[in-house]
Amino acid sequence: MKELSKVPIIRPVQKEDYVQIAEIDKKTTGRARLEYWKLKAEIADKEPFIALVAEVEGKIVGFILGYVGGWEYTAPQNIGWINTIVVSPEYQRKGIGQMLFNEMAEYMKKEGIKSIYAFIYWRDFDLLKFFNSIGFEKGDMINLKLDIA
Repeated sequence: MKELSKVPIIRPVQKEDYVQIAEIDKKTTGRARLEYWKLKAEIADKEPFIALVAEVEGKIVGFILGYVGGWEYTAPQNIGWINTIVVSPEYQRKGIGQMLFNEMAEYMKKEGIKSIYAFIYWRDFDLLKFFNSIGFEKGDMINLKLDIA
């Protein structure tokens, strides 16, 4: 595994970042979603959203999107959510995901957030392992689903 030559810079998403974010997304999911990421980048600086990128030598190598605040159904209002965290495959397992998460967690603490939640596909063992490594554990909410088609 090649070590990083420079420490990544963690910074807020800028509107023009969506092209590089979409490229990372395509590498990791196989889906081309340029317009989706363009819309996400446009609202990234609006409350209650938090969106950060990791940049190495001018190139975006990872990103995290989150949300501050509760949901309906009696969920507490002092919680945060991780919507998405992705690191480009060639930069995985180098601490970048941890750096992105730490920066987001610090921001959430300043906003009065007490707990952070993430919904993870239960068969995504790499992602589950990552979240476990940064201290997440099974929460007190459950995911309900109804197939209608």
